[in-house]
Amino acid sequence: MGHRDKVVKLGRTTSHREAMLANMAMSLFSHRIIKTTDAKAKALKPVVDRLISTAKQDTLHAKRKVARTIRQKDVFKKLFDEIVPQFADRDSGFTRVIKLGVRRGDGAAISVVELLIDKKVVDTDKKAKKGAKSTKTAKASS
Repeated sequence: MGHRDKVVKLGRTTSHREAMLANMAMSLFSHRIIKTTDAKAKALKPVVDRLISTAKQDTLHAKRKVARTIRQKDVFKKLFDEIVPQFADRDSGFTRVIKLGVRRGDGAAISVVELLIDKKVVDTDKKAKKGAKSTKTAKASS
């Protein structure tokens, strides 16, 4: 019976699957967005969400726990210094999976996995620039 079968095996051995998901998580933290198959994306989402939740605790134990999966020092540092502070006000749902369609070569369903980092700073800068333009045009017309 298939009751409570939570692990998506992805047709790989345990060690291969864990290594692949760790590598994909490191790529996601490096690039903030990655393109992969639907099945891998669905398997990656809980792994990344759990890593970010653990990293948010910001204790020595949490850092060591995350370091078991994130083995590249630069990515590890980026996770704790840049990514986690941006999720300070969010408790869960750190990633999003968007389906793109099918791959041309083999018809595999492709998705994009991205970190849901707030872009409020960029938006406020754009609004400030728009406000500056409108005041300039108002001064020019008067």
